[in-house]
Amino acid sequence: MIELEGVPPLRDPVVIAAFEGWNDAAESASGVIAHLTEAWNARVVAAVDPEDFYDYQVNRPLVGSDEQGMRTLTWPGTQILVAHPPNGHRDVILVRGLEPSMRWRQFTAEVLATLDDLGATLVVTLGALLAEMPHTRPIQVSGTATEANLEDRLKLEPSTYEGPTGIVGVLLDACGRLDIPAVSFWAAVPHYLPQPPCPKATLALLEQVEDLLDLKIPFGDLAEDARAWERGVAELAEEDEDVAEYVRMLEQNQDTAELPEASGEAIAREFERYLKRRDKGE
Repeated sequence: MIELEGVPPLRDPVVIAAFEGWNDAAESASGVIAHLTEAWNARVVAAVDPEDFYDYQVNRPLVGSDEQGMRTLTWPGTQILVAHPPNGHRDVILVRGLEPSMRWRQFTAEVLATLDDLGATLVVTLGALLAEMPHTRPIQVSGTATEANLEDRLKLEPSTYEGPTGIVGVLLDACGRLDIPAVSFWAAVPHYLPQPPCPKATLALLEQVEDLLDLKIPFGDLAEDARAWERGVAELAEEDEDVAEYVRMLEQNQDTAELPEASGEAIAREFERYLKRRDKGE
């Protein structure tokens, strides 16, 4: 069981969860949790006992030094944090960690039981996958939800994916079975650039979370980091003609596939997002 450490009642809390590993191409999803943890000064309120769920030969503990120079040992695992966004109307529960190695059903049950104890009313899971997408175009984010009304409100297309899944998929399925409202967003990261990080994909996921919660998220330097990342990738692509040609092919394929009305909807969404952030004072 996961033990909570003195958490006061939370205001209509929403969960945002991401896991390193198979679900996290270029650390794009876990990057969201790291960003929000720092931006909102989130504090750890619980941790999953790693002995039950992790293979230490797959995810080894890490040694290091603290600020006083003393040696430290950090075990792989999953933490639950609580944040109180300024000027927000609800609190946020963050779940961060590594995808477990074993006993996924037990892991999921314990995490969801803890989130229920904290009064969670909505679960948002984040993931990132490698896809045949050019780095020069906006990062595409797909989504699915456990309830039809959520899919309608968010204008999500029902997922048709069939194949292997990770702990994010298992967690979303468990939410559906327990009638817990849940949404999952996935960013498509250019597959020819798997090296982390990918701030452009992290920013795209953050924008989806911001829209869903109608809550201003401080982006900090992330937008500039995304632009710098794109410039750096462009320079690398120019140095390799094969890569540059491949990128041009991906651009042409995507531009051909996108219908005019789809492009218009994307422009409208971006303009609506701009107006919301302007009204909130950014």
